[in-house]
Formats: sequence, structure tokens, C-alpha cells
Amino acid sequence: MKHILSAAALAALAVSALPIGATKAEAAECIAPADPGGGWDFTCRTVGRLLTEEGIEDGPVQVVNMPGGVGAVAYARVMSSRADDPALLVATSTVGVTQIAQGKYPAGTDAMRWLAMLGADVGVVLVSADSPYNTLDDLFNAMKEDVGSVVTSGSTAAGGWDHIRLLLLAKAAGMTPDQFTKIRWVQFDGGTPAVTQMMGGQTQVVVTDLGEIAGFVESGDVKVLAAMSDEPIPAFPDIPTAASQGYDVTGYNWRGFYTGGGVSDEGYDAWVQKLDTLFKSDAWQEAAKANGLIPIWRGGAEFNDYVNEQAKQMEEISREIGVIK
Repeated sequence: MKHILSAAALAALAVSALPIGATKAEAAECIAPADPGGGWDFTCRTVGRLLTEEGIEDGPVQVVNMPGGVGAVAYARVMSSRADDPALLVATSTVGVTQIAQGKYPAGTDAMRWLAMLGADVGVVLVSADSPYNTLDDLFNAMKEDVGSVVTSGSTAAGGWDHIRLLLLAKAAGMTPDQFTKIRWVQFDGGTPAVTQMMGGQTQVVVTDLGEIAGFVESGDVKVLAAMSDEPIPAFPDIPTAASQGYDVTGYNWRGFYTGGGVSDEGYDAWVQKLDTLFKSDAWQEAAKANGLIPIWRGGAEFNDYVNEQAKQMEEISREIGVIK
């Protein structure tokens, strides 16, 4: 598959974002490929903190935010200068793998070693507290009547996982492929800025992960029209599922990590073991559930195979709904 940006170009962007003279970190480091406040930032900071507090990692885990290209800049940075760094973790998710599947990263999944997933976030469709929309039917009836009247948004570009989740719901609502192309979509670099802009009136709808915006739900600043999960979310049982409204669509976003493709088996296995130990801890189970995550473990070779298979599936879905040709 043709990749939109070259590895050299993205690497140059990544390197330019670093302080002059920066060198490979000796202590454990987690790259969050987005601005503070998003799901990848949450993954790095929560896992990094708990690895230290639980005594799994000897010292603190440094978190570095490296936004750009929905993770593509960080991917290029690791490929170019951190490929064999055994102290490095990079947060990723279904969003990142979707971008890879669509050729928007400088290389495919085989460029990295995929460590583990520790949980899955649930996709949600939300509006401002004072929005006239109270159900999915309210929203999609308005869009079917005048598709351009509703400005939608999320933390991925058009064709990314948030956008795909909206299109899957639109398809279930009876909208046509021709209408898909007319849906107004705005990308923000994270769920938090997407919600902030929606509350300011710049957009009307946000599709993102519950874990990224749980605070807005708890404060009552937003209404969640639907959770894209099989069952109600334990931490937010009053949020209706899409299925309960007649939309047979789910939209999970797993949370996990990769490391450089040149990391040794010893370094790779050490990270998998540490993450497995953390996953089994009460601290992680509680932190995950408190933030709307469903704790799920896949690690090592099993996770690597899972990512490769998911990339193939995302490519097929993207072609089916016309995101790529």
C-alpha cells in the first residue's frame, strides 16, 4: 500500500520537535503521540505511574508528548532513531492501526514490535448538554434531512477510526454512500479539544472514546447519545447503547503499546512481562474501570498477530465504506 508521507519527511518533523542535543533515554520512557488530555496521553501517564507505584519499574517513567499525523510522527521518530531502544514504550490503539491500514503511516505494522493491550475504550456519540438531539434517531434524522446542517468531529482525520464509527452508524441509520461524502467532519488532536470546541459552538457532535472525555460526562456538560458497546458500561450504566436504539454497531478502541522493531527478544519479553504483571494488579483494574475502560489482555506474539489481523480488517472496512480505494 502506498503511504501518504515518506518516513524521511515524518522523521524530520519528529526530530525538529525535540530539544537540540536530545539523546536516547536510559530510563523508561513512554511516548504519547498526541497532545496532553487525550487517550494516548492517559494510557502513557496512567500505566507509567502505576508501573512505578506497583514496584514493577525501578524508577519513574518519563512521558513525552509527540503529536502529529495521528501518531505518524512518533512512528517515524521510533523508526529513524529509537528502533532498538529497549527502554521505550509508545502508546497506541485501534486508531493508530486504522491509520496504518490506510497507508497514512510511513510503514506497515511490521516496522514495530507490538507489546500488549491492557483494555478497550468504548466509542461514544455525544452532544452538548443543551443540544436538541437526545437520541441517535434525533441526530440521524436531522442529518438525513439536511446532511450539511450538522458539523461532526472527533480525534481522527476523515477516514480515521472515529470517522469510521460515525459512518457505520450512519449506514445503520439508512444513509447512503453518497450522503457519507457530504457529512461535515472536523478533526481535533484528542477527545478533550474536540469536546471543548463543541461546547463553544464550533461543532454539534463528537465521536470519540469515553475514557478521553469521562470528566465532561461526570460534570454534566455533555449528553452521551450512545455507547458503541455490546452491554452498558459499568461505570456509566445510564448511557444507552447504540444496539438498544436499534443500531447494530459496536466501536471499541483498545489501548496498548508497541516498541521499536529492532528491540531484542530479551527487551521485548521484559516489557511484555511487566505489562502483564501490571494488568493483573488491582491498581490497574480499578484505574481502567474508573475511566470507562474494559480490562482486556493480549500480549506478546498473540497481540502481534492480533494487530496484523486487525490492520487487514480495517483496510477491508475502509474500502467497503469508500474511505480508500
